[in-house]
Order: sequence, then structure tokens, then C-alpha cells
Amino acid sequence: MSVKEKSASLARFKTPFYFYDLDVLDQTLMSILKESKRYGYKLHFAVKSNANKKILERISSSGMGAECVSGNEILLSLESGFQAEDIVFAGVGKTDDEIIRGIENNIFCFNIESIQEMEVINKLSSERNRTSSMALRINPDIDSFTHEYITTGIQESKFGIGIHELSIAIQSLKSMKNLKLIGLHFHIGSQIRRMDVFKNLCLKINDIQRWLEGQGIITDHINVGGGLGINYEDPDDLPEFDQYFSVFNKNLELRNGQGLHMEPGRCITGQAGSLITRVLYIKKGIKVDFAIVDAGLTDLIRPALYHARHKIENITSDEPSEKYDVVGPVCESSDSFGKHIDLPRSRRGDILAIRSAGAYGEVMSSNYNLRDKAPAIFSSEI
Repeated sequence: MSVKEKSASLARFKTPFYFYDLDVLDQTLMSILKESKRYGYKLHFAVKSNANKKILERISSSGMGAECVSGNEILLSLESGFQAEDIVFAGVGKTDDEIIRGIENNIFCFNIESIQEMEVINKLSSERNRTSSMALRINPDIDSFTHEYITTGIQESKFGIGIHELSIAIQSLKSMKNLKLIGLHFHIGSQIRRMDVFKNLCLKINDIQRWLEGQGIITDHINVGGGLGINYEDPDDLPEFDQYFSVFNKNLELRNGQGLHMEPGRCITGQAGSLITRVLYIKKGIKVDFAIVDAGLTDLIRPALYHARHKIENITSDEPSEKYDVVGPVCESSDSFGKHIDLPRSRRGDILAIRSAGAYGEVMSSNYNLRDKAPAIFSSEI
């Protein structure tokens, strides 16, 4: 059943709110797990993309692991049913307290991003008589051809250890007795839809692995991060996971017994969520009318932050189409969800659905202007 077909039920709730279609989530989970299991790949859900506890519980029940970027994400993942041995901890700026949280909870692996971070984790592990497993995050200098804010694998990025530092990092590790190198980690960006980008990553990893073998190093696993994008123009189009996993199967040269780990986020939850908002006013403009809605950039910041485009639907009107600038109530000119959007003729009280908002939506919301945060409503509740 489409969001529009649910309009009567959705209209009963106070807007704005996030609506999660659990059937879509389950369908996506079934698809990604089926395709990943074909090759024996291990998945860790990127909690930063959606930290709604009910969503996390559903994902953890599928047997997937978690990828966390803060100490609080580790705690929430554990509370949501993820197993400590399936949790990886990434992030370029882990605090001592967060590192200790990972050590004391016996997580699977730290994805380490700098030589100084290795020294700190080694010291904190030594003080607790622990040995911490780590994957070395390497910046492979590959352009993911996405927005500059979500491109993380180019040379001048803050993320990962540059190839020029790799020899120093490997040499430094030899003196760190409380760290165990078990993996290599790569993550080159987000919302990647070009499969040739992932192929280029595979070829670069192959080169790095061969160089490391020359240093006598073969790790237990390779972690290629996440990054697989979704189709924001068509919210009903689920990712083609078969093509994605096939690229790695064909191009990445894994050693005997070496596992492949991945950290998908957006591609799992993105199409399952919509931000539901109500038209407050129609304001006449010179060239285009404004549809002023009760949701704002505090609820969904992606359009303001990334100039991201989400499909917007009026789910309560079947009138002829007109063009609108769909804007929110926040006192910022950037509080706009889209300009010159074709919508059925809209009136005060109409319900709009801003689609493909299940990732980096609710989790990035704020109380700016002292606005209430939008709650979550699930398809099982309507």
C-alpha cells in the first residue's frame, strides 16, 4: 500500500512526524541479506543513518551487526539487541571515554584512523590489561563523485590514514602490544550510485594488500565501509543489491579465509521513511506560490545542508498540478524542501509526504528555534 493510500490514516496524527513503513524495511532487509549471504559477506548497519530504537531492534533481529561512530551509539546498539562481537567502532575523533566504552564492552573491532589514535587505544587497553582488535582505516584517494560533504576517500580528507603514512603506521604498530591488527577498513563516501566507483576501490585495495603482503601482513578481514546510494527520484525503487555485491565478488581479491565486511546504512532504511507534514499556508508569490508547511530544516536538514532533493507528494489532493516552493517555518532562508515542485493544487490542511527520508532524517533533527522534534509513527500503528 502506497503512502497516498494511507493518507486517511496518516491525517489523524499531529504533524510533522516521521512515518516508517516496516513492510518496506523488511523487504529491503530480506533483499540485502539474501544477496550478501550468497557471498558470505558480513554486514554492520551504520547506526548514524538511523538511530530509532524500534528500527534498530528490527535490524538487529535480522542478525546484522552494527557500525557505530560514538560511545552512545555503542550503548544504544547493545540495548537494541546487537551483539558486542558484531559491533565496529569508527570515527575520526573518538574520545578517551568512548574508547574505554568500546574496550569494556568487548566490541569486535576499532576502525582506527590515525597513528596517534592507535597510541591512545593501545595505552587505554594496556591500562585495563586488555588487547583491542583493530582495523586500520586507509584513505585510498578515490573520488566517489558525490557531494563534497559526503566524499570521504580523497587525499585531503580528514578521514583515514593516507597511503603516504602507511609505512609509518605499520612500523608503529610493531611496538603496540595491546593492539591486534585484524582488518583493513575503507570508506570513500556516501550516496554512491556508480558501480565503477566501487570497482576502483576494489582495484586500489588489491594494490594495498599486495604491498602489505610484502611487509608480511595479511589481515583477517577487509571492511569496505558503506556508501551505496538510493534513488531519491523514485522512492519505490529499492537498491539493486545484486549488482553491488557482484562488483566486490568480481573485483576484490580476498585471500584464503579472509572475510569481507560492509557497513550499509542509507540503502537499508532510506526508502522506508517519509516525513509527513501539513500545509499551514499558501502564500502568493510573483513567479511561484509558496506552500508553507509545519515541518522545517529542524526535522529534515538534508535539503538545507546538502541541497538534497527528496520527492514531495501531496497525498490528500487529486486536483490539477501547480508549481510550488515548499518551505518550512524556521527563520532561515535555507529552510526549503524544494523549489518549483509540481504538486496537485494544494490548500491549507493538505498533507504532504517528503519521501526517502528514512536515513539521515530523524537522526539529524534538532530543537533549533525551540521546536519540538518530530515523533516517529510506524505502519504497524495505523
